[in-house]
Parts: sequence; structure tokens; C-alpha cells
Amino acid sequence: METCRPRDSSSTASGKELYMEEEEEEVMYEEELCDDEEEVASAVQDIGGLNEAEKPLVGAEVCPYLRDSDGKPTADSKNGLKSDGGAAAAAGAAAAGGVGPKTTMFTWFVVLALLGVWSSVAVVYFDVVDYDSVIGKLMAYDRDGDGDFDMEDAKVLLGLKDPVTFEVGGRPAEEHDRAPPADTQDPDRDRPADTQDPGRVRPDDTQDPGRDRPADTQDPDRDRPADTQDPDRDRPADTQDPAVRPQPPLVEDFVPDDPREDSGHPYEDEVETIDTTGVLVDEVMAEETMVESGKYVTSSKVSQETESRSDQKVKEKTKKSKPKLLNKLDKTIKVEIDAAEKLRKKGKVEEALKSFEALVQRFPQSPRARYGKAQAEDDVAEKQRSNDLLQRAINSYREASELPSATPDLIRVTLKRRAERQQFLGRNRGALLTLERLVEVFPEDLGLKNDLGVAHLLIGDNKGAKRVYEEVLAVAPGDGFALVHYGFILKSENQIAESIPYLKGGLESGAPGTDDGRFYFHLGDALQRVGDDSAYHWYELGHQRGHFASVWQRSLYNVDGLQAQPWWTPQETGYTDLVKALERGWKAIREEVLAVLDLKTGLFMPEEENLRERGEWGQYTLWQQGRKAGDACRSVPKTCSLLERFPEATNCKRGQIKFSVMQPGTHVWPHTGPTNCRLRMHLGLVVPEKGCRIRCTNQTREWEEGKVLIFDDSFEHEVWQEAASYRLILIVDVWHPALSAHQRQTLSPI
Repeated sequence: METCRPRDSSSTASGKELYMEEEEEEVMYEEELCDDEEEVASAVQDIGGLNEAEKPLVGAEVCPYLRDSDGKPTADSKNGLKSDGGAAAAAGAAAAGGVGPKTTMFTWFVVLALLGVWSSVAVVYFDVVDYDSVIGKLMAYDRDGDGDFDMEDAKVLLGLKDPVTFEVGGRPAEEHDRAPPADTQDPDRDRPADTQDPGRVRPDDTQDPGRDRPADTQDPDRDRPADTQDPDRDRPADTQDPAVRPQPPLVEDFVPDDPREDSGHPYEDEVETIDTTGVLVDEVMAEETMVESGKYVTSSKVSQETESRSDQKVKEKTKKSKPKLLNKLDKTIKVEIDAAEKLRKKGKVEEALKSFEALVQRFPQSPRARYGKAQAEDDVAEKQRSNDLLQRAINSYREASELPSATPDLIRVTLKRRAERQQFLGRNRGALLTLERLVEVFPEDLGLKNDLGVAHLLIGDNKGAKRVYEEVLAVAPGDGFALVHYGFILKSENQIAESIPYLKGGLESGAPGTDDGRFYFHLGDALQRVGDDSAYHWYELGHQRGHFASVWQRSLYNVDGLQAQPWWTPQETGYTDLVKALERGWKAIREEVLAVLDLKTGLFMPEEENLRERGEWGQYTLWQQGRKAGDACRSVPKTCSLLERFPEATNCKRGQIKFSVMQPGTHVWPHTGPTNCRLRMHLGLVVPEKGCRIRCTNQTREWEEGKVLIFDDSFEHEVWQEAASYRLILIVDVWHPALSAHQRQTLSPI
């Protein structure tokens, strides 16, 4: 269908986009009015016809709005654009001797009347137009306040007439309540959503210019009740004009997306940096994270405060100095290094490794290339779960750090990573040497010294660790990491009271590395031992932090979802056969162990876990971590033969099987076992009539000879031996019954 346009389409194409894009119904009508030249010619014949000079004018003057009230061609089209057809029409009319214009006006009046009648019939009969929708859309363009859309409103929108300002008595309209002319509106207003500037955020449809003003001076319509707000606000979304339809409410703490995130080079601007612990991280650039004040509006003071804190954190993060990983040689091959690094970061680790290997072969003195090779080997080792490849990476890290031209920052990150991977492989002594080298190079770095202290602890060298942390605390008495570790060492040396202020100070500091369940555990334990009830306050904090299942159940090596209760019956465990076998054979078991005890062969060793407040407590171990303890079964063959029938006990990698003898006057501190993956059975062999008892949580029970007690030792328990003679029992740990066969096989030993 041919639209009503002059033949020179270049003069009108942009006009349609400017105005008609939002008035689809008017466009439809316009097309119907100018449907077919043959129809026009037929109508003209009915009223007397046209001469030859007038015929060329049909294509240019079909639309009546090309003439003014005097019948002269106008210079502008309806869309406000220049038209070349007007001059042509004037020339044609002159050639016709002045008859043409009058005849043409009358002719088109008849044609329009006829077409209008038939169009109206078609529209009404076939229900072509949803009038409510049309009216709703057009009302959005009412700029003169008369309640409808007419020619005056169109002139305002086209910039041909100034907007009407109402007085106070007739619905006050502030300047920012009225839409600007179409040619001065935001260019993104009518642009499809996917082409708008992604960095711009409009919390509402009007972008009130008062949004950056204090709340008490902003547009009063913002908080106006719904029934008095703009009538378009409550209109169904599908009837509102797309250009002024309200957008979804702004989410609190929303930060506009950076349009650069969709660029074709996601790693082009990445910069590697080092955090306070020496770990390589990606630095956030200031220009990418800073949000200009007033760029977006938040919905509450809380969100504004949150954004303020977030901005402050971003500023602090960007203050970190950039690492200098490249020396002069590396800078000359930076493009090739970056290309290989992009492959690694995209997960193409095998390709990255080949690229870095080629670089190392060409530039063997390049520390950055060798460091990249080590990283790629590290990544491939992790992907393939290969210890051999990981050892290669460890060696490459060392080689990179030892090159004479390596920068200090590269030495730091390289040796730091090397120590971490050595510890992962269990090469704790090698990690200790690596960290000692780091401390030699960076003697003022307290973080590296703290790591060195941990390395000493991992090899059981508490004295070496203590010395390191004393050096740190001499320089920085408030170093939280050093405080908790120093307190931990003091407690392991049974300096209970002395350890408390260090453990407490470290936890209260909130320093990185201090929020660890072990420190809450040992602080609470130390407080309990000095009779301070605030121990349970720290246990509660540990529970709230997610380190403990509850205040009572404080084991640290757990499997989630296991049934948790302090005391169990044989039926609840499902191990009734084992319980029956132990209770039936208890006398034979007692005879064997008494023979060993009477011989005083030294098979009973003193308890070494520092759990006694006082007294004597000896243990004779048969199985440890699911394996027999040497040739211990040689002295008690009947006992071991009975137990070997029950793999739930002998294969329990997180438990023990042992005899326990406790002399009168012994008290065992309240304590918990290390894991919730086991249950503990006590078979009474020699039990005095009075004075021997065990408490688990808030329930206290006593042993009986030939009977089995079952409890979960991950809950707090305590023992008193106040009888006149020794107490002898057999302790048998079994897997928690809820563990699957796969879990029992794969869980690490304890």
C-alpha cells in the first residue's frame, strides 16, 4: 500500500520516525486515505475530470495537509519537514489557469468523505481498533490540559507552540511535570530497550530533575496517595504509551552495569595485584567502580548508607599498589605473555601451558614467562588431579623466583604460591623452607611471618612457632592473627590462664584468619578450666558463626545431616549384634586385659591429650584410625578375634578401640571429641560400686560391669573417678549408622 508521501522519499523518512512512530492508529488512517491512485482518478472522473496538466499532480497532492487555507502549497509536511511537492503543485496549478486548485479541493473533499464513511464502517463492524487503548495512548500526549489529544497538543509536541501553563486553581503543573517537545526529549526515550545506553538507569518514567535534591524539597508527587497521582500511573501497562510507561522500581543497592563488560576483549584491562596476604588477585580499577553521586536514586536511607560503605570499600581496595611483575625483558614480550595469560584465564590451560613453554624456551631469562608456565602447570595438575604435574609446578615456581632479574613482587607471589602447593602435597618441611626464604627477602612483612609461624605448627614445632609470633607481637601487639596463634600455643603447653587474654584478644580483633572454630573451642575450654562460665558465651558465638553444631556439640570435623543426640540405645544404632557379643564375652575380655595389666608390661600408656585436671589415666590401644596398632592384639587374642567380626568398629577410620584404666582421684575436664562421624561404646569390665560416673551434656550415668553404654562423644562430656579402686573399661568406636558405605570409605582418618 502506497503511503501519502511526496515522490522524494528522502525528505519524509525521518519525519515518520520523529512523530508517527508512537501513533500507529494515525499512520493506519493516513495510509487508507491515500490507498490507490486509480481510485482517486475514478472519483475525479465522476465530478468532471481533470485536464492533462493536472494529472501529474495526483501523486504529489493526494494528502490535503500539503495546502494551506488559501489553497496554496505549504512548505512543511504534517511532520514539520520540508516537501518538494508543494512547489510542483503550485506550478501545476498555475498551468491549469487557476481552475485546478478549486476543483482539486472539492474533489478531495468528496473522496475523503466517501473513504471516511467506508473506513468508519469497516473499523466499527470488524472491531479493528481498540478505542479505549487508542484514547489511553493519545491522552498521554495531552499537553494543553483540555482532556483530549488534538491539533494544539500536536503543535506543542512538534515544538510549534509553547506549552500551556495552568494556574493554581486548575491542576497546577510544574515545569518538570510536562513532557518536553519531541525533538528535545531524551534520545533514549523512544529507542528500543536493547539499544539504550546500558549505563543509564531511570527509576521512573519522568526522571524528575529534583531527584538529587534533599527529600523535603523533591517533587511532592513522589509521596502523593495513589488516587491523586498522575492518571497514567494506575492505567494498565498494556494501555500506556511505551515512551512514558513507568519502569520497574529500582532495586536497593543496585549498581549500573558497566557497558565495557560486553566488550570483545574481557581480559584486556585486567591487572594483577597482590592483597595483604600476598595472594594474587585482580585489582578493581577506580574508573570502573566509582558511581557518581546522584546517578541513581535509592529507595531508603539504609540502602544509601550501604552504598556509601560499599563505595568506601571500593576506594580502599583501589588504593592497593599495582604489582610490578614485569622486568625490562618481560615488557618487550608483554603482548605474547598477555595472550598466553588470557588462554589460562579462559580455562584453556593446556593451550596456555604450551604457549608459556614456548616463551620460556625462547626467553629462558624471563621471570614472568616462567611464572606463567608454573601457573599453567598448576592449573593442569588441578584439572587432571596429578601430583606429578603439581610437583613440576612447584619446581617452576622456584625457578621463576631464582632468576636474577625477577622483581620483588613476582618473587613474593611466586614463593607464596609455592609454599601453599607444598603444604597441599603434605611437604610441610619444604613449605617451611620456602617461607623462611620469603621472610629473609621481606623481613618487614608481618603477614609472611604469621604464615611462617603456621608452617612451624604444621610440622609440630611449637617452639619455633612461638618464637615467630613473639617477634610479630613485639612489633605489632594488636596483630589478631599472631594473638590467637600465640594463645593456642600457650594452651597446648598447659598455660591455661595465660592463654585466655591472647585467644580472646585475637578473636575480638576480627582480623583475617582469626574466625576459626579451633580458637573458639580452645578459648571456651580454657575458660571452663579456670571456672569461668563465660565459656558458653564463646561457644554460643562459635555456634552462631557456624563452627559448632550447637553449644553442646562442638566437634570440628563433621558430616552434615547426621542424627545428633548425646545418648543412644543399641537398637537406635543398629549395632545390636556387636553389643550382644561384647556383653556375652565381657568376662573373657576382662581376663585377658587383667593379665596384661598385672604384668605391667608398659602396654598401658598415660593419656596424652591433656584432658585430665588431676589423677592417673592409662590407655592400651588395639585399633587406631581403622588399623591395628602394631602387635597389640598378641596379648589379647580372644578380644581381637571377637572384634574382627564387626567392621563397623575395626574399619572406623575416625575412631579407636582401646582399654582405659582410671585410678581413684582422677577428673577429666569437660571436652568433646573431634568428629560427629562416630559413636562411642563403653563396656564395663571393672567398675567400683560408687564414685565412678560420666556426664554427657546435662545427663549423668554410671557404668555397670558387663553392660555397654553408648554416647556421641562429639557432645560435651566429663568423667569423675572418686571410688576407692581403679575403673577398667573397653572403648569401642563405631561409624555413625547414618553414614553411607561410600562415606565410610572416603572420609579422611582422625
